[in-house]
Amino acid sequence: MKFIDTIKNIWKIDELRNRIILTLTLLLVYRFGAQVVLPGIDASQLGGLQDSTDQGLLGLLAAFTGGAFSNASVFALGIMPYISASIVVQLMGIAIPYLQKLQKEGESGRRKINQITRWLTIAICLLQAPGYLAALPALGVPSTAFVMGLTPTFYISSVLILVTGCIFAMWLGEKITDKGIGNGISLLIMVGIIATMPISFVQEWVARVTESNGGLIMILIELVIWFVIILLCILLVMAVRQVPVSYARRTATGEYEKNAFGSRQFLPLKLNASGVMPIIFAQAIMFVPGLIGEASFLADTTVGTWLQTNFGNNIFGFWYNLVFALLIIIFTYFYTAITVPTNKMADDLKRSGGFIAGIRPGSETAEYLDKIMSQITLPGSIFLALIAIFPAVAVNVLGMQQGWALFYGGTSLLIMVGVAIDTMQQVNSYLLNKHYDGLMKSGKNRKAVA
Repeated sequence: MKFIDTIKNIWKIDELRNRIILTLTLLLVYRFGAQVVLPGIDASQLGGLQDSTDQGLLGLLAAFTGGAFSNASVFALGIMPYISASIVVQLMGIAIPYLQKLQKEGESGRRKINQITRWLTIAICLLQAPGYLAALPALGVPSTAFVMGLTPTFYISSVLILVTGCIFAMWLGEKITDKGIGNGISLLIMVGIIATMPISFVQEWVARVTESNGGLIMILIELVIWFVIILLCILLVMAVRQVPVSYARRTATGEYEKNAFGSRQFLPLKLNASGVMPIIFAQAIMFVPGLIGEASFLADTTVGTWLQTNFGNNIFGFWYNLVFALLIIIFTYFYTAITVPTNKMADDLKRSGGFIAGIRPGSETAEYLDKIMSQITLPGSIFLALIAIFPAVAVNVLGMQQGWALFYGGTSLLIMVGVAIDTMQQVNSYLLNKHYDGLMKSGKNRKAVA
């Protein structure tokens, strides 16, 4: 079979085989750490914490950490503080000249930016770790679960362990990126999400089959819908608008020959250039209304009760998802505007002798590219918003369990699809470099050498 032959070809390449083994080993270490409970906490009394983080916004946090958040694990903060720090540094790069300068310095600048991100990650952990520990009693952990009691010694040691756990997870991700295969940070998040999938499916199976709520037919229908949603996510991640670009032919002296056209190429503009970042931004903002509703000056008022009901406790409700979708569309335009440098693309085209037919090089080309990005970002943002809110449709229309519905869209599914495609592309490049057929269709243009 073609698939088995491809696996054999992957195993024949020593470097690729070693990278895959290293990646799987480090991922296994991360999953093992997610099961190690913080010292001073009785693991047998964490049932209340797991129940309270089974759904809602806390359910999302538990999913992204692979259950470590629900287990009061040494990896309870997961890799999310590093993600938050990366986002902050990226946004600050727009307004802070020093960071803009570092971005233009190549590899040395990238190392300095990474160092700044690491220090900011530690600062975020030092803020989040005490908050997590202080929230444990409110999340269902009884006082008897704290073996040493809620003493300063417990808080200080636990904060140090949680910060160290996050830094260690960050180190694992960087090692996977450097020595393994795929993007390490993204793989850690994806593995954490996938880790909660089996138990979520079992809960859905029990609800459908054991409780006679649709039976096997409904399970089959759900799997078909899930497969279609995955295909749509792949289309969203891979879709590009190809802008035809022509290059002037060089003469023997190295100059460009006027009125003569060389090869025509395409400038790919992604339909979803911002990835999952708009969903992450929007998700962060959606915490705010619920917190406002719980504030002391609004807690007992009609407005406060409405905010708590529709935003704090029900992430599958109508108002929550309407605001969520609008924020995703807005942030998609915002993030695309700051991450797609149309001016730089136009300047690079001009310097390399490239031009778009009928468009003057320089500022007119930049305006043309910006216009195209605005046109394709609208359908891309709407498509992204629809995928993000589809779990609410799955819960309210199809009657799915909330844990299983989270895999039908939103950040979870897009991360899984995006990381899987990126990893496959890296494996594909190794196969093609060794003259093997690749994992993807584009790899079939080169035959294996005898």
